[in-house]
Amino acid sequence: MKKWQLVGTTVLGASVLLGACGGGNGGSGEGKDVSGEVKGDGSSTVGPIIEKLNEKFAKDYPDATVSSGTSGTGGGFEKFISGETDFSNASRPIKDEEKKKLEDKGIKYKEYKIAQDGVTVTVNKDNDFVKSLSKDQLKEIYSGKAKTWKDVNSKWPDKKIKAFSPDQSHGTFDFFTEEVMDKGDIKAEKNADTNVIVQSVQKNEQGIGYFGYNFYQQNKDKLKEVKVKDDKGKDTKPTKKTIQDNSYALSRPLFIYAKEKSLKDNKAFQEFMKFTLKDEGKSAEDAGYVALPKKDYKDELKELKDYIKKNSKDSDKKEDK
Repeated sequence: MKKWQLVGTTVLGASVLLGACGGGNGGSGEGKDVSGEVKGDGSSTVGPIIEKLNEKFAKDYPDATVSSGTSGTGGGFEKFISGETDFSNASRPIKDEEKKKLEDKGIKYKEYKIAQDGVTVTVNKDNDFVKSLSKDQLKEIYSGKAKTWKDVNSKWPDKKIKAFSPDQSHGTFDFFTEEVMDKGDIKAEKNADTNVIVQSVQKNEQGIGYFGYNFYQQNKDKLKEVKVKDDKGKDTKPTKKTIQDNSYALSRPLFIYAKEKSLKDNKAFQEFMKFTLKDEGKSAEDAGYVALPKKDYKDELKELKDYIKKNSKDSDKKEDK
């Protein structure tokens, strides 16, 4: 899966290092007494939000380093379970089997919702007949039952569909499997790199693909968005409003799963998680996603602060402003 290295504002192809670059970066320096290393991994959908957050965090906390890979939601949980990371980014809720593995390892965690996303279905820009699809029609396409567009709708052309999908490492794949496929198999050309899926739909006149809202926003001049019918048959379109209020048919929350031991023992991680919730979704919006209602962040921040105050061995006695 595509990774990057962030050094200041320069993006380089390498393993992910989203962290502080030292002083002189224009930050307030209010976190100069906080040092340490924080490790995360997980969803490539959530990855851009973490990148935006850390650009800001690094300015205020120049001696703290936050690194986060993008091996996919499933891959991130594997590293979380093996004890390699302090947090795991996810574009779906944690699965029961993942919970069980964490329990067996004695790893306790806390779940934080950090943004909303709308899985966006797109077709080629030159496709002038597909304007909306029901979940049943999407299921026909991605199960392989519908071979041509005419199989989906008798009024559409008798042209072979070329379907593209994230692979099994993605939480987006799991979400689509649950919401659209009723846990049935997805038969499509799968890829770990979402950018490749975008390019594939762009290059194939009969192409169709799905991915996070921000990937569509970044490429909306190259692709055509498809409305998705809700359970009542009403066409729904992904917008900030419909994604936030869950009226868009393929809305979903995005998560950070935080290891409790790290929240107790790692001051840098404590500050990063507080910083994330105080940001109130601004970084999510910057990354092309949708913020939660502000009250949700405030409630989560209060719960986090109470937990740290009660459990951290070196928690600050003074209240955060």
